[in-house]
Amino acid sequence: MKNIIYKLLPCIAVLFTSCEDEFIDLTPPAAITDAVFFTEADHFKQSANSFYTDLLNWNDQGIYADHGSDLVGYEEASAMQAYSRGETQAPASDGYYSSAYSAIRDMNLLLVRAEDYEGDDIGPYVAATYFHRAYQYFFLVQRFGGVPLVTEPLDVDSEELNAPRNSRYEVVAQILKDLDQAIAGLPNEAAIPSEDKGKISKEAAMAFKADVLLHEATWMKYVGTVTDGDGTSTGAGSAGENASDINAYFQEVVTLCKSIMDSGTFELWNYNDVLDNLSSNFLFILEDGGSNPAGLDKATNKEFIFYGKYDFTFRQAGTLLSHVYQGRVKPSRKMMDLFLSDDGLPIDQSPKFQGYTNPEDEFQNRDLRMTAYFTDHKDLGTIPTIENNDQLRLSGTNNYGYFNAKFMSWNWGTDLAYRETMTESFDMPFIRLAEVYLMYAEALYELNGSITDAQLNESINLVKARAGLPPLSNAFAATNNLDILDEIRRERTIELYAEGATRFNDLKRWGIAEEELNETIFGAVVEGTVWETDTDLYDPSLYGFPEEVASTGVGARRAVVVQPSSIRNFSIDNYLFPLPTNEIGLNESLLQNPGY
Repeated sequence: MKNIIYKLLPCIAVLFTSCEDEFIDLTPPAAITDAVFFTEADHFKQSANSFYTDLLNWNDQGIYADHGSDLVGYEEASAMQAYSRGETQAPASDGYYSSAYSAIRDMNLLLVRAEDYEGDDIGPYVAATYFHRAYQYFFLVQRFGGVPLVTEPLDVDSEELNAPRNSRYEVVAQILKDLDQAIAGLPNEAAIPSEDKGKISKEAAMAFKADVLLHEATWMKYVGTVTDGDGTSTGAGSAGENASDINAYFQEVVTLCKSIMDSGTFELWNYNDVLDNLSSNFLFILEDGGSNPAGLDKATNKEFIFYGKYDFTFRQAGTLLSHVYQGRVKPSRKMMDLFLSDDGLPIDQSPKFQGYTNPEDEFQNRDLRMTAYFTDHKDLGTIPTIENNDQLRLSGTNNYGYFNAKFMSWNWGTDLAYRETMTESFDMPFIRLAEVYLMYAEALYELNGSITDAQLNESINLVKARAGLPPLSNAFAATNNLDILDEIRRERTIELYAEGATRFNDLKRWGIAEEELNETIFGAVVEGTVWETDTDLYDPSLYGFPEEVASTGVGARRAVVVQPSSIRNFSIDNYLFPLPTNEIGLNESLLQNPGY
């Protein structure tokens, strides 16, 4: 992966958007133009490698970690928090819009130059570029809906600069076309040498295509065209929309995922036997053998399929990673109550659920991920009690009763900390095998309205087994009045917590964002607990909102309020972000999304 991390790139004004300080300029800038640069295979390689830096990175953790979603019990003044309340207004500029198009221009330039290249040794670099262009356009579609589709490098007088938006369906068609090109030309994961791990493989492109297809199929099924606008006064319109694509997309998700599952290339990272059932923590903070108590390193991880590559020597996080994940990714009451008891039942149905009287009670007999994600990192795996953790005093200042440990370096915040914040170097997962299993199960159920026990066993039940849960079966669901689709969605929500903007995107594509995001966000249960009976542990005057009654595993109980429903006004118009007004000012053909 060193070719990606410290690529030796010349800073070509017409090719790259900026010259990073760490890049080594081996050629005088005046001697290079885009016309002469793409004359050797190595030029294409260098350029294609540069596109990895255009992926989301740890500096984008506010979006990546779903800050402000209904699963996060933290009150903050941030753009994503305002977004979840429906308070987003059209900004003058949006870096996620302009950066995507800047990257797309560079990709278009490489693809055009590749058409004139006479050799046959640039295929993988061209294929990777198709992947990266698809990635950028899918990010734009998820954020803005339909956008202008540009597949050629533009000049200052190009007509496309004043072109209207393409519909989301037209853009998605191009994304799928690009991914087919990528899949055809990329190497299999097994053929990528160890020093280049992290580069896009054929399987990564297949998994990403499945992700795009599942997102768009469920969007069409549950949201429809309501967010498109008419394309004449607002929005991008619905040109190319075809409801018959829905089942075809679901079927292809199943096919793609099954191919990856059957390849034997990837496997769930399960070292619970040597990590005290904390695999679901240490998977995400792997570096070298010193990053965990079992001495495991990144070479043991065969679960990540598409991911951002980091290295302590060559590419550190460079941002307040552990610090922010500790502070801003604390779980809400809803998230804590989603975890099943270890008999496979929801807590309001399970006789094994121990209630909330003491902080440690609700952790008993639960999904292993609950402890792996949400125990204080100073005593990771130790279920918090009043006696062993002063932070359990409900003392205001964004303390709502819970901690986060996912994506926090081992022993962070202690003298034994493995990494100081900003130096963390664990890889950033975008798609891993667990998600492929989850996509497979969801697409099958959406396609057929059912899923067989055998299909559950080869997908979602493998993920549940790592979490210490019994398998889900149709008989078990029927006996306990469980909805299979709800259980598949529950599993996705828990397994992918704080990964890749999953929660916001899932709520929207399932058409339930208004319902879920407008509920009161709760923290710890107070009624009937030690916090209610010991005034030294809880001072309600320190919180901005009074307690409200929440639905919990033991019925209706008063709980601390992070944000009340009265200030949460997310609507269908918020399913898409507004286009930046500067872009509309530059191109009068661009129409704003409905509601802004």
